Amino acid sequence: MTHRLPAWMLRDLSLPRLRRYIRAAQGDARAAQRLYWWNIEVAAALVGSLHCLELALRNALHGALVRHHGRPDWWTVAPLNARGRRLVDDARRACGRRRQRTTPDDMVAELTFGFWTSLLSSGYDRAFWVPVLHVAFPHYRGRRDHLYNDLTSLVLLRNRVMHHEPVHHRHLAADHDTIYRVLGYLSLELAEEARAMDRFPTVLAGRADVLDGARAPQF
Repeated sequence: MTHRLPAWMLRDLSLPRLRRYIRAAQGDARAAQRLYWWNIEVAAALVGSLHCLELALRNALHGALVRHHGRPDWWTVAPLNARGRRLVDDARRACGRRRQRTTPDDMVAELTFGFWTSLLSSGYDRAFWVPVLHVAFPHYRGRRDHLYNDLTSLVLLRNRVMHHEPVHHRHLAADHDTIYRVLGYLSLELAEEARAMDRFPTVLAGRADVLDGARAPQF
């Protein structure tokens, strides 16, 4: 390595985690350190738009399924597959550990981004997409599988961001475009409002300055 990482960084953040950044920086520990901090900065800049997308998706799908089944706890009668039922059971148990009475709103908040995205998978085409869920995307006229692929990619991105994993190697500009494209399918108004507050483009444009040491990362 060209430089050594500070001892406190190895102690507090761990070499196994930092080693991935050292490799990406081709052994230059000082560059790896800057890359690590920029990764946090850019991940933080994605949280707002991912937040809007996840909430808009689950509320749109939940609303459509409530209207279709005529009850707020639609998951008790909907034709979920084994994985879907398991995720519902997991959410119910998690809610039960925190409160005596679980409401449908509690369940909606507890069910994961991955669960909601799974409702658009091919196995649910006839059960969910064709009869009801297509109406949850009023500004989309494309194929279900294209939408599902976009959302699956964003679930992976969201999980990496929320679990503090590297995202610097991804095509982040394309990821960001996908977030707003899918958000626009759900709500043009929310997409416009979120974009006006979004600092991700500035953070992405400043990557080279951070990695060159011309600007300190901020998060």
